[in-house]
Amino acid sequence: MDTKIRKPDGAGVTIACALAVIAGVIWWDATTLASPSPYGLGPDAAPKVVAIGLGVLALANLGSALRGTLPHRERGDLNAIGWILGGMAALIALIGLGGGFIPATAVLFAATARAFGRRALLADLGIGFGIGVVAYLLFAKLLTLSLPMGPLERLI
Repeated sequence: MDTKIRKPDGAGVTIACALAVIAGVIWWDATTLASPSPYGLGPDAAPKVVAIGLGVLALANLGSALRGTLPHRERGDLNAIGWILGGMAALIALIGLGGGFIPATAVLFAATARAFGRRALLADLGIGFGIGVVAYLLFAKLLTLSLPMGPLERLI
């Protein structure tokens, strides 16, 4: 039996609070959606399920943090975090400037691969491009969902 008294994990409590706030924002946003479906589930169903899941995760994380039983965390690699954040910023910029979904996805994939230590930039851009084309075709053409269009997507 472990008789050592553990102190609460401050970072774990902070993460639990952040998860709870995100869950609350998602729940609130889902309740503001219009056009309820006459067939039962409407457009607010999936966001509410996600909000409930995040809320449960926040409570479980808070309990573990207060008991001091969260696993040890390693220090973050700021270089990797920078690559991922840079990829996300590039994705937002490309879409915002009209570059389109497929090139933005390719850049995000390559930046994330670099963050995980891969050094083949051109190959990763090609893989990301292929993933972007497949995702675009599935969502935009098969499911008829609206994705950000650029010059390349207009050709497809």
